Amino acid sequence: MSKKLALAAVLLVAMVALASATTYTTTVTTTAIDDEANQQSQQCRRELQGRQFRSCQMYLSQGRSPYGGDDVVLEMSTGNQQSEQSLRECCQQLRNVDERCRCEAIRHAVRQQQQEGGSYQEGQSQQVYQRARDLPRRCNMRPQQCQFRVIFV
Repeated sequence: MSKKLALAAVLLVAMVALASATTYTTTVTTTAIDDEANQQSQQCRRELQGRQFRSCQMYLSQGRSPYGGDDVVLEMSTGNQQSEQSLRECCQQLRNVDERCRCEAIRHAVRQQQQEGGSYQEGQSQQVYQRARDLPRRCNMRPQQCQFRVIFV
């Protein structure tokens, strides 16, 4: 009986030790991933510092309508050629950015446009972010989409 009790105690200690080791390993792995993402973010900020994405800003702004309407209708009315030219030039600008930093470059262009063009109404901002999100796909490059967290104040 005492042998069974001793064996149960040893097994319990072994399971606790194993659980502690697994938790520690997971924590270390998570920290390493966070550090890697932080380093990538810093690298992108350095690469984009001082760069202007004027063509991307123009492309994004061409989808803005003072009435909050559909950007396709607005493109047709303002001249699809101008929008396509801006898109081509924007795609070229984005090709000159490291693939891992492209979404950050698009986010940078949106911020620049907001600073220069003033604030948007809620519908306009959604249109700009929709165009920004789909921009890599329109340029036929990776990543195919960028995810943006939009906060309306």
